[in-house]
Parts: sequence; structure tokens; C-alpha cells
Amino acid sequence: MSRLKNKLLARVITRFPGLLNVDKMVESIEPVSVEGVPWTPVTKPLSESKIALVTTSGLHLKSQTPYDMVDPDGDPTYRAMPMDTPLDQYMITHDYYDHSSAGRDINVVFPVTRIRELVDGGVLGSLAPTNYSCMGHITGEHVETLVTKSAPEIARNLVADGVDIVLLTPG
Repeated sequence: MSRLKNKLLARVITRFPGLLNVDKMVESIEPVSVEGVPWTPVTKPLSESKIALVTTSGLHLKSQTPYDMVDPDGDPTYRAMPMDTPLDQYMITHDYYDHSSAGRDINVVFPVTRIRELVDGGVLGSLAPTNYSCMGHITGEHVETLVTKSAPEIARNLVADGVDIVLLTPG
């Protein structure tokens, strides 16, 4: 029943955002402290750069285990997805936003087709062999797992693949 409630609330809030008390929501979340600026400047032309996509939309392949939507703190795991995956093999398991538009065109949250077009047009150099997805709704004890385990694993994989640029897309 709580999954249905979450999906219904996501649709209502998407259509009527004024119903959401954002200030109260923000106050209830424990801030995460990060030292330094997690930023690396682009050092080579885009036309020579390898790009990967990372999304927090709860996207995964139909053949992969869906994200855990029973845990109210979310699911801090991630899914690796090959760049050459056909669009009809993606699905979204995420109850905390209305993804009906993404259901019609996955590029709304995961612009893989647009990135391929930019590579084909010579604007970007190449595509990483693997993209990554996780959930954007992570709270409680799962924040530490995301920050100390999942995110560093994704980063190591991206470095191993020689990725120069990562495009992070929300859900």
C-alpha cells in the first residue's frame, strides 16, 4: 500500500508543486558535509572526450534487479548499464517522482540517444562502454553507504574506462 501511496503523491506533487512544503522538507534532512569541491575541470576538447551518463532516476535494465522500494530510506545500490543497450530494455523503479514522461521517452532522464547523436556528429569524442544509475531518494543510514561504497565504486569504474566527462541526470 505504501508504494501506491508514494506513486500517487509523486504524481500529485508533480502537477501541484505548491502543495509541497519544501522548507519543512529541507529542514528535516540531515546535511551531508563534503570537504573541498568535488569538481574536476575539463582539460581536453569535447570532440576528443569520452563521456558517460550517471542518473539518479532509478533506471535499470529489465534484466536487472529493481531498486528496493519497500525500504523508506531508499536503495543505495547502483546498476551498471552497457552503452549499447536498446532503449526498450530500460525501465524505472522509483516511487518518489512522476516518471510518466520518461516512460514515454527514456531520454527525458537518461539522454543516451542525444549523447549518441553528439558523438556521431563529432561534438563529443566517444562513449564510455558503461553508464550507471542509482536512486535519488537516499536518506538515513543509506547516505553513508552511497557516499562510502556505491559512489566510489562508480567513480573507480569510470576512471578505469577512461571517462573524461560524466553527465549526471536527475529523475
